[in-house]
Formats: sequence, C-alpha cells, structure tokens
Amino acid sequence: MSTATRPEQHLDEAGHAPSVPVTTAWDADGLVRRFDEVRSHTESLAAPLSPEDQTVQSMPDVSPTKWHRAHVTWFFETFVLAEHEQGFAPFQDQYWFLFNSYYEAVGPRYSRPDRGLISRPGAHDVGVYRSNVDDRVRDLVTTLDGGALDQLTPTIELGFHHEQQHQELLLMDIKHVLSRNPLQPVYAGSPLDRSEPDELGWVDVDGGLVEIGHRGGGFGFDNELPRHQQWLEPYRLADRLVTNGEWLDFMADGGYDRAELWLSDGWNLARAEEWAAPFYWSSHDGVWLEHTLHGTWPVDPGLPVSHISFYEADAFATWAGKRLPTEAEWEHAVVADGQEQSVAGNLADRETFHPRPAGPAPTGARLRQVYGDCWEWTQSAYHPYPGFTPPTGAIGEYNGKFMSNQQVLRGGCALTPPGHARATYRNFFPHRSRWALTGLRLADGGAPAGSVT
Repeated sequence: MSTATRPEQHLDEAGHAPSVPVTTAWDADGLVRRFDEVRSHTESLAAPLSPEDQTVQSMPDVSPTKWHRAHVTWFFETFVLAEHEQGFAPFQDQYWFLFNSYYEAVGPRYSRPDRGLISRPGAHDVGVYRSNVDDRVRDLVTTLDGGALDQLTPTIELGFHHEQQHQELLLMDIKHVLSRNPLQPVYAGSPLDRSEPDELGWVDVDGGLVEIGHRGGGFGFDNELPRHQQWLEPYRLADRLVTNGEWLDFMADGGYDRAELWLSDGWNLARAEEWAAPFYWSSHDGVWLEHTLHGTWPVDPGLPVSHISFYEADAFATWAGKRLPTEAEWEHAVVADGQEQSVAGNLADRETFHPRPAGPAPTGARLRQVYGDCWEWTQSAYHPYPGFTPPTGAIGEYNGKFMSNQQVLRGGCALTPPGHARATYRNFFPHRSRWALTGLRLADGGAPAGSVT
C-alpha cells in the first residue's frame, strides 16, 4: 500500500525505479476532503449492520466489522498522529494491542482468530474512537507547514488505500458472517434478472519483450514496482470470465472427483474439506443455490462463477484444455486492449455487490470484464519484481513479508471501491482462499503474430 504498500491479507494479513512510494500531488484542503470521503464511506458500509452483526467472527479468515473500522483508525493514529502530532497520546492504550494487524515493529497484537471475542469496545465505542482520530488528523493536516505536509502526504494517501482495501474486506467478511445465520439475512440490494451465458470469445495477443509495473503519475503500492521487462510468447485470453453455467458443466463431468485435473495439494485439500461446488453454493432438492449479499438464490448460469480457490480455477482450466494467464500476460493484454487508463466495470459503486453478466466490451476494446466482477486468479506466484526493496520501518511490513505461499490476482471485483482498481494492481491470496470474491479467465498459447499490439 504509497510508501506504497497494501494492508491485511488481501486484503490484510496474508490482502505495491526501485520500490519507492508512488503518490499523487495533494494540498491540505484536498487531503482533508479525500480523508472525509474515505472515512465516511466505511461508516456507510457498516450502517446496515447491527452492533451484534459487527462483533461476529465466523472463521479465522474473517474479521468483525467493528474490528475493520477500528483497525483502519489505528493505522492513521499509529502512522500519522504518533509520528507528527505534538504531545501525542494514544486514544486508549489497549487499542494499540487490540487493533494492530501484523506490524511486528509496532508491538504485540491480539490473536487474529480471536478477534470475535473482543466484545468491548462495542460498535458505538469504535465510532467514538474513529471520530476522535478523524478530528485530530484534520487538525494536523490543516496546521502543518508545506514541507512537513509534503513529508506526511504519502503516508496519509497510503492510509486512504489501506482503508479502501478494508472496505472491500468488510463486505467479503460480513458476507460470510451472514451466510452462517439460518435466518439468511440480507445485507443490501436485490438480485439481477436471470441471464444466460453468452458465447466465449478469444483475444489474440502478440508476445515479445514487454514492460509491466506501475508507470508513475498516480498512487501505486510498492509491490507494483519497479517497472521492468518480461518476455512473453504469443498467447490468447478469453474475452470474458468463466460463468456459473460453464462451472455446472465442469461439475457434471466429475470435475470435483477427477484427481487427474487437480494439483496434488489442491486435490488433497478438496478431499479433506469435501469440496463439491464453489464456496457459497448449496444444493436443495436438486437445485443449486448461491448465497450473496442480497440473499440466497438459485444459481444464475449467466453470471461469472465466484468464490473459488486457485486450486479450483486451475482444475477447471485443465478440464477445459486451457490454463490460467500469468500476471504479466494479463497486464500486457489489458494495456494492449487500451484499458490501462479507462478503469470502468462492475465495481462497488454499482452497489450490485455481486458479479454481473459480461455484456459488451468497452468501445474500441475486445476484452470484457477486465475490472470488477471477480478478482481473477493468475498462475503467477506472488514474488517481488526484480529490484524490489521494501520501504524502511514498520510500513515496510505492508507487502514484502507476504511474498511467499500466495498467488497473484488481477482486476478487482464487485466489492472493490472505485478509484482502487488499475491495470498494475497486484492482489494476492493463499491458494486455498475461497471466501474472497474470486473467479477466473482462461488463457491459451499459440496466438498468431501480428494480432494485437
């Protein structure tokens, strides 16, 4: 997340020249306006939830809503106020322990799997904490001289993007919390009209020596740097994501029962956890249902399949006689398709909070569903780019130390805040993750030269 780094496994705790901050020019008024926008949006996402909803932790990967609200506040208190506020004192000494996520340099922290046991402070008290820190950050920003503000701005901007990551996590996590309630409560919204899968097409892409990574000129996480060259053979990408209907075909052909389709680790895990369908699917009287943030409904064959692990995505690609793209292929194809700057799609501002049918490609483009809908698994392990060096200090723990046993995903999803998706963004999750809003796009080799440049 701009001393560029990112927060908790994906989206916190595993979920961006040399790895130095990539930031935007801000003045004090602009920083305060953006600060208020980001902070108020978190509260609007929590508003439909009761205090009881906000306290539940339904599995170790999930954090309670009020913990997300408190942790992003702790981030501003720790990395902005503690470093720059005259006469700084923490709002509450124990909050530093309760709401630290994984920053070893900052001090000890409460066990992640036990966050649901933190009944106090309650949701209201977390709101008081947020208000106190918000007021102090505004006061600090508006009273610093120009040089001091320039020094602090990258950390504040990083805080914006860190909070946006947690806005996405908040929605992913409460989806799981509500899925465990037998009353099947609805968070927000209503289902789309049912749709049928349209035909899957292919986009041929030239290979060669290409450049990937953040170009500068706006915010980027440290793990998106440095920009560097990679060699790519010619390849092809599917023009849309794989659909529920295609996944049902995979299931009907024994996809979850055929060891030859699976990586060994994935097969062993699928057997141990009895996987037979995507994470939020359940079968009732012969009908497959899917839990969403707007309720539990029959599976729609025209929507992108979601909540699948890397292992499942890879098995499907093998079954289809294809493969997953590398992250360099994905990024290069998006740039070649003219979709590097015009970031638009089914992101969280649409408030569908769920993948939608592919629809037409943007004007002048051939790839569909590049941004939004589902984070797309790639076959690329989450490793540092050549020349990557984490920032110094505690903030350097943001991304670099998670570069092991994770897989890269690209594109954003229907829970990703607008302004938080771009062609170079490297999300990452462990191979087994299913609670995140993840899907897949197929790739293949052998594209003829001279197709897309």
